[in-house]
Amino acid sequence: MLFRSPPADLPPAEITREGNQAVVALLDSADKYVKSNQLDKAGAALERALRIEPRNAGIWHDLAQIRLHQGQYQQAESLASKSNNLAGGNRALQARNWKVIASARKAAGNGSGAEEAEARAVQSR
Repeated sequence: MLFRSPPADLPPAEITREGNQAVVALLDSADKYVKSNQLDKAGAALERALRIEPRNAGIWHDLAQIRLHQGQYQQAESLASKSNNLAGGNRALQARNWKVIASARKAAGNGSGAEEAEARAVQSR
């Protein structure tokens, strides 16, 4: 599979700390891995956190950001959509997810899909 380089306007990969103590410890680890550019390890820590809290929309979003930065655009879009499905009324999180989706679509060469996702991000604010 051919990956394009990530667009320069990617949102930063950052970890949101919410959840029980085991999850918070995993999120702390993921954050340290992101800061040292060890995205594979950050993704693995987030996947472990999701096994503990599979309905935590914030973790799904964090993992979507990691996959976006790894050039795994289709997976990033899928994970951000999953986060949106779990986000309930958290419009700020939904807007951030739509931004990830827009970036993933743009990077994958889907300009019209990216524009649609950008519009959804604005609507979600």
